[in-house]
Amino acid sequence: MKDHIVVLVTAKDAQEARKIGTALLEQKLAACVNIVPGVESLFWWQGKLDQAAEVMLVIKSRKDLFEKIVATVKALHSYEVPEVIALPVAAGHQDYLRWLDESVSPAPRG
Repeated sequence: MKDHIVVLVTAKDAQEARKIGTALLEQKLAACVNIVPGVESLFWWQGKLDQAAEVMLVIKSRKDLFEKIVATVKALHSYEVPEVIALPVAAGHQDYLRWLDESVSPAPRG
C-alpha cells in the first residue's frame, strides 16, 4: 500500500477553506477535500490562551505530496502559522485507495 495520508487544516471561514481546497484539487495534490463547518478551537497563541470559530479541511492525499500541500496552504492561508497536520492511513478500502491514487499527481518513480 502506498503512503496515503489525511491532512487536517483549519481555516478562518468557509470561503478561505473552499479557496484552499479548490487549489489543492486543481493541482492534483488531493483526491478529496471535506470542509467541516462549526469547529471551535482553543489554543495557545503568543503566550496566552485563545479561541476561534474555524472551519476544518479534511484532505485525502499521499505522503509524497505533503510538502506541496503545505506550500499551497501557506500561499493561500490568512494565518501566520496555519495548521497543516498529516495523519497516516493505517488501512482503507482498496477501491477507495485506488481511486485516491488515480485522482492525484502520479507518484515519483524511484
